[in-house]
Amino acid sequence: MNATVKLFWILAGFCAVATAGYIVWGLADKEFGGHIEPVGTVALALVTILSVLIAFYIGRVYKAQGGELPEDRLDANIDDGEAEQGFFSPWSWWPIMLGASAALMFTGLAVGSWICFIAVALAAVSIVGLIFEYQRGYFAH
Repeated sequence: MNATVKLFWILAGFCAVATAGYIVWGLADKEFGGHIEPVGTVALALVTILSVLIAFYIGRVYKAQGGELPEDRLDANIDDGEAEQGFFSPWSWWPIMLGASAALMFTGLAVGSWICFIAVALAAVSIVGLIFEYQRGYFAH
């Protein structure tokens, strides 16, 4: 995590320099009229702020843990970082159906809004199927 904190601080510094360079370039450009281009400047400034926020947050979490993570140590084994990540069904088709319904929803937004109604219905069926997958059928408890 320490390496991640350093990378985000480096990214924040780079974005700050890029924002300053963008402003100077805009002011020096005679074709644009010597004005600051607002959209790019705001976008680069927001990326800088976001990088600072992420670096600050991860740094605070790193200090609160009181020690290094196994990912930061060169002598760590794979088993050192092993933790319970949750339960995921390895043979479930419902996440694929949820992804297909999300793809259909975005297709509906791009092509025709009537497709969104089909996508919402498919998503509802997929969510119910995912939630109750282990309540009935072959894998019932």
